[in-house]
Amino acid sequence: MTLTPSQTRKPPTQAIGAKIFHWCNIISLFIMLTSGLQIYNANPVFGGRAGLHIPPIFTLGGWLAGGRHWHFAAMWLFSLNLLWYGIYVLITRRWRHRFVGANDFKALQKSHNSKRLIYAWHRIAYTAIIPILLLALLTGIGMYKPAQFPWIVDLFGDWQALRIVHFASVPMVILFVAIHSRLGRKAGGTELTESMFW
Repeated sequence: MTLTPSQTRKPPTQAIGAKIFHWCNIISLFIMLTSGLQIYNANPVFGGRAGLHIPPIFTLGGWLAGGRHWHFAAMWLFSLNLLWYGIYVLITRRWRHRFVGANDFKALQKSHNSKRLIYAWHRIAYTAIIPILLLALLTGIGMYKPAQFPWIVDLFGDWQALRIVHFASVPMVILFVAIHSRLGRKAGGTELTESMFW
């Protein structure tokens, strides 16, 4: 019996470290999002106390202090996970293949190879999310400890501006997750995406 290429192709596999990294990110981002909405309800960024409130089914924590506890616990998990991944990328020199380079911009201008274009866009997205995550962490620290880090508040002008910037980082991270997932599926199909978790 002759096997077709799809039958002989070996399914993609990922290192256990990559699986742990992705699971920690998904769990911590979900907790930060839902607990962040609970914190938001205590004093909405737009409209003050009379502003738009999020239905309780989409929030975590039950009240302001509960939301804050969940939010900052998940923030530590997320931050330590990113730190571990950053060290891993540096030690293994994977940064050469993960982040955008001049060749990627050249590919967008000249290449007609669809796979090459997907990889170029993926590296651009991977690189662009770094300053957004750092901004989210910086503004989060400023909101969490304003007395200890008043310079962070001053950097953004005032408390309200700090909250708006922190809040604005949320849809950017969600957009990155959607783009990252879509490009991963286009590059290697659902098998590649699933191999990051299972």
